[in-house]
Amino acid sequence: MELTGAQILVKSLEMEGVKHIFGLPGGVILPTYDVLYDSKIKLILTKHEQGAAHMADGYARASGRPGVCVVTSGPAATNTVTGLATAYMDCVPMVCITGQVVSNAIGSDAFQEVDIVGITRPITKHNFLIKDVKDIARTVREAFYIATTGRPGPVLIDFPVDVSRARAEFKWPEKVFIRAYRPDLTDPDAPKQLRKAAELIRHSKRPVLYVGGGAIISGASKEVRAFVEKTGIPITTTILGLGIFPETHPLSLRMLGMHGTHYANYAVQNADVLVGVGARFDDRVTGNVSKFAPNAKIIHIDIDPSSISKTVRAHVPVVSDVKTAMMRLLKLVGDKRARIKPWLDQVAEWKRKYPMKYNRDSSKVLQEYVIEQLGEQTRHEAIVVTGVGQHQMWTAQWYKFKRPRTMLTSGGLGTMGYGFPASIGAQIACPGANVVCIEGDGSFQMTMTELATAAYNKVPVKVFVMDNGYYGMVRQWQELFYKRRYSGSVIGPTNPDFVKLVKAYGILALEVRKKKDVIPVIQKALKHKGPAVVHCKVVPESNVYPMVPAGNALDQIMDMA
Repeated sequence: MELTGAQILVKSLEMEGVKHIFGLPGGVILPTYDVLYDSKIKLILTKHEQGAAHMADGYARASGRPGVCVVTSGPAATNTVTGLATAYMDCVPMVCITGQVVSNAIGSDAFQEVDIVGITRPITKHNFLIKDVKDIARTVREAFYIATTGRPGPVLIDFPVDVSRARAEFKWPEKVFIRAYRPDLTDPDAPKQLRKAAELIRHSKRPVLYVGGGAIISGASKEVRAFVEKTGIPITTTILGLGIFPETHPLSLRMLGMHGTHYANYAVQNADVLVGVGARFDDRVTGNVSKFAPNAKIIHIDIDPSSISKTVRAHVPVVSDVKTAMMRLLKLVGDKRARIKPWLDQVAEWKRKYPMKYNRDSSKVLQEYVIEQLGEQTRHEAIVVTGVGQHQMWTAQWYKFKRPRTMLTSGGLGTMGYGFPASIGAQIACPGANVVCIEGDGSFQMTMTELATAAYNKVPVKVFVMDNGYYGMVRQWQELFYKRRYSGSVIGPTNPDFVKLVKAYGILALEVRKKKDVIPVIQKALKHKGPAVVHCKVVPESNVYPMVPAGNALDQIMDMA
């Protein structure tokens, strides 16, 4: 039986196990949306295509399953670009389907035509332009395969409207073979390299395990924890690695880098062996690269060979899936606690001397206090999604993550506006979970139109808007490095009445203006069965510390007076 291209597309998505799609309809994608009307796939209608992309991203990060968004051509397609770039930087499996004008009009500047394949080539793992209805099922199968294997990432399918109307037999390819694509990039020499790594670790006196988001993607949480507890080696993580190892554990150094803990940064700078696992050694982690871990032999384990020695030269490169590598390494390295006891004592001394702190005696509403209490009230077990800015860093510092896939944030691209729509996607992916979104007043306003999406779909996400009247991180840099010349960072006078705004959508709106109200308001929001937004009027000028200024070594740290 012949089906239309649109029917083949939707049936292919069903075959891939897709349960939810995020998007908006429009001219050339209408044949597909018409088929979706009768599909078991639930359409989550968003208010903006960027929101749709971020929802698909949050869905994927929270669940480990690929997120899917479907939009029309032209401006709708270009509106997904920021979401695709965000997912690409953080290795998030997504499939984005864009409508396209009729095939014979491509390149003619037709109405709502853009070369979205060309535009997105640098920010997708791969993209496709479907030219023949017979290729649809195979293309969808390949797109999901590429998105979810190797180093995951977003894949785009551009879908001309004439192809969606053409007819063909539906044939589902059971196997995928792409001649030029090798998702299993494990080096045949990986076992030998791991033996070299094990030898370095066994003879080390000051080892540190440094873990990034790649370990979470690999599903290596159990292996990482087993390795740390067997060896006694302290562990630090990137912001995307938060949750891979319980931060309440005595061997946790928590996050390193620009706004990492003193003791994580000091440990890295004084290590003799640094084991990088599923991490990119990006500039927010390394600080001044030439002064990074100056005395350490670097072991770098990653599935992507292009990431190894890209920034920091690896003495022992290991191209391997992280989970597989950690399982093998676990067998090769024994308990090191006795050998490294002086090192563990030193780390413990740094923890005692340089604890994470803020002004707990303040009678004002501080973001650190709100986030700390959110942790207490959720037992540090919620899925936490953040925007980008000061609130993002404070969340990483003061919410003690225990499990993987519970800290969702834009790490590589630093996308303001990510948090709220991504939290909707996370909640839809994990309907039984407690999902908390921590946003800034600036970041929230970039995508707050998705309040309508949360309201209509009764998505019970809890949003805490930290309103300091500034683009806070910009203001902090202007205070510290630009003589308080607050150019373009003051937004308080243009902020809306957030409570009235939220109520207009029929969503529970609460407010915190006094410290004594923080805990009861958090409790009320968490108990509410539907979506809720808490407007937190926080201290306007407050800085995130510790801080390693750009260009400094990791141990050249600024802290609060």
